[in-house]
Amino acid sequence: MLRWALIFFIIAIVAAIFGFGGIAAGAAGIAKILFYIFVVIFLISLIAGLMRR
Repeated sequence: MLRWALIFFIIAIVAAIFGFGGIAAGAAGIAKILFYIFVVIFLISLIAGLMRR
């Protein structure tokens, strides 16, 4: 999931360079949402791993 967040972040940067503001904002929003989902899943798995010990 982190890979997809990075891909959308790169798409947002490229779109912003070429002046496509709407596409850049959309891709940046998707990247931000995917990153937050990744962080939440990572923290849940980290806590679950610590509880198993």
